[in-house]
Amino acid sequence: MEQEQGELDSFLKWAAELGISDSLQSQNPNSCLGHCLTVSHFPHGGGRGLAAARDLRRGELVLRVPKSALLTSESVMKDESLSLALKRHPSLTPTQILTVCLLYEINKGKSSWWHPYLIHLPRSYEILAAFGEFEVQALQVDYAVWAAKKAVTKAKSQWKEARKLMEELKLKPKLLTLKAWLWASGTISSRTLHIPWDEAGCLCPVGDLFNYAAPGEEPNGFENVDLLQNGDAADDMDAGQFDAPSWRLTDGGFEEDVTAYCFYARKNYKMGEQVLLSYGTYANLELLEHYGFLLYENPNDKVFVPLEDDIYSSTSWPKDSLYIHETGKPSFALLSALRLWATPTNQRRSVGHLAYSGSQLSLDNEISIMKWTSNNCLVALKSLPTSIEEDSLLLSAIEKFQDYDDPVEWSKTALSYGGEVCAFLEAFDQQNGKGSVDLVSSNRNRMSIDRWKLAVQWRLRYKKVLVDCISYCCKRINSLSDQSVSAQDGEHLGSLELITKVNGMSIPQSLTGS
Repeated sequence: MEQEQGELDSFLKWAAELGISDSLQSQNPNSCLGHCLTVSHFPHGGGRGLAAARDLRRGELVLRVPKSALLTSESVMKDESLSLALKRHPSLTPTQILTVCLLYEINKGKSSWWHPYLIHLPRSYEILAAFGEFEVQALQVDYAVWAAKKAVTKAKSQWKEARKLMEELKLKPKLLTLKAWLWASGTISSRTLHIPWDEAGCLCPVGDLFNYAAPGEEPNGFENVDLLQNGDAADDMDAGQFDAPSWRLTDGGFEEDVTAYCFYARKNYKMGEQVLLSYGTYANLELLEHYGFLLYENPNDKVFVPLEDDIYSSTSWPKDSLYIHETGKPSFALLSALRLWATPTNQRRSVGHLAYSGSQLSLDNEISIMKWTSNNCLVALKSLPTSIEEDSLLLSAIEKFQDYDDPVEWSKTALSYGGEVCAFLEAFDQQNGKGSVDLVSSNRNRMSIDRWKLAVQWRLRYKKVLVDCISYCCKRINSLSDQSVSAQDGEHLGSLELITKVNGMSIPQSLTGS
């Protein structure tokens, strides 16, 4: 612990020498932090991060990192050997180039100018590209499995394309492996920040210690599309929301006038509170793909369910806009597309403008799309191999695994939970040819458990959103039926009772986990 603190102090002193500082007035030669920020640990908030060293105001500059301190392809390629070698490989992408540059600096060891920074990088990442086959399949949902397989394939392909260059650079054998490439590409994917002169981005010492907060969590944000889509809702918004800091989607950026990367407080912070950074707007699967984590409460999360082909062909909305919000409410575009799809073909042209503006077309139309959406979510839930309750119990088992050091306890847990737990142990026994003792002691397999847990957490959240969507649709139909005054509406009430009964029978306590 003392050694770790000593290394951190040395790193912060090194950063101060480069001009990195959280103060514009005075600089502490022994540390780049202390005026606005301090390094702290948040067990339930991303681990190591940055805390407010004092009360901070929203929009206040809290950290400045000069361009000369950024690790970029441009800065690393000042090495002539690397620069000449890269010219022989013009087909590599900017991201591949920066990944090779990172491994090249790692290869130098203590002689690297970046060594004080590099030794503080994480040892592993849980991004989708690092998922093994078992963890990929544990996602269960087709589009998530496909995204994971695509990420794995892409990482292997990029590694093979860059391997010849790395061999020419005479990197150590262990740095030529796929494992090393996954680590380096995970570093680039999860820690780089945007810069205007290189699409691969930059690694920013100290600046990459900020943990993530999703846009939409801060007060006065503009994440609520439905609010802005309501007629005069925008007129009711506080004019103060249009101040410059309120418009920041991300809370930092490279500023040419000061030739530095500058970070700002995204809200008011009390002393000791974790200061967070928004990397951008991401759904949980995207966070998992690029950063290796997910948020249980993510206001930007999206859930997709299979749709009829003619739904896509009947609308001009992009496919990725047809989703269900994390609250269970269908997106604006999905509702618009369904309303148009449920309209007879020969009438769509006359009501298209209403559908695209978000208007309800008729009581019949609205009830039919709510019923269809509810049933579609139900079908999606039934198609998955485990229920919400089973996934919740599995997460408890995985958390016990993470706490155990004794292989006997592992075996007891596996026998107690069976199913997927036993399948996990069998998969890794076959893959590694090792017993449970090696499984417990292997850091590699502990990382596999972490990724497995993330996969189960993602699919559990997916299923809960579908259940919430079914609930939303049923409540919506109840509300619509209350508006009915004609005999025809009474018939719809009968339909409502039927669908509620179907959903009630099909989503018992074992499915909802309630």
